[in-house]
Amino acid sequence: MVLELMKTHASVRDYEDKQLTREEVAELIEAAQHAASSHFVQAYSVVWVTDEKKRQQLAELSKNPKQMLGAGAVFLICVDYNRLKHAGELNGVDISFDYAENMLVGVTDAGLFAQNLALAAESQGYGICYIGGVRNNIEAISELTELPEGVFPVYGLTVGVPATRNEVKPRLPVEAILHENAYDEDKYEEILPAYDETIQAYYGSRSANQKSDTWTAQMASFLSKPRRPHIREFLAKKGFLFK
Repeated sequence: MVLELMKTHASVRDYEDKQLTREEVAELIEAAQHAASSHFVQAYSVVWVTDEKKRQQLAELSKNPKQMLGAGAVFLICVDYNRLKHAGELNGVDISFDYAENMLVGVTDAGLFAQNLALAAESQGYGICYIGGVRNNIEAISELTELPEGVFPVYGLTVGVPATRNEVKPRLPVEAILHENAYDEDKYEEILPAYDETIQAYYGSRSANQKSDTWTAQMASFLSKPRRPHIREFLAKKGFLFK
């Protein structure tokens, strides 16, 4: 049953007017916390934005008003080394988190926690949507939610009762992702054109926002120009120096 639930995931951007209760949120967060964590550092925190004024500002700054204002709960998923700094202080130690490895650990921990939270929510009949748009104005959003040194937002996550559901978008075939014993890039010459046909057929037949496009064309356009170049300087201000 869990496998089938995972295979039916689609982002939800249109929610019913029902807010999650504190009990419901606490249950989802507790379940999400049981995600794996490198060396058990648990280098993540989540900010639940309930204040209406802050939620409005978050919607504007992330450029995602429909999801942020319509969802049943709005979460800001963060990498967090501030709590670990306090743990060090309790033991008379100044911890260091300004190495690239710490960044990888923190982002991985936050991602595993977020995906656990998403799966927990979907298992209860809710819909979810990740909001990478919080990185559009990452410094302003950090100030809005009073994030200290060692803490930064990775993405937002909206949860709510779906008013409408989108069709499941076809993923790359397993053989494109799975390599046995060694990485094989030669297979992409055959796999990617076939996948483009699948995606083009999906875009042309879905119930809303029909268009003619392919996956490779989208990726070529998306990755051919810099994305959010302000992130590196912001992370340095938060203490992440990539040593």
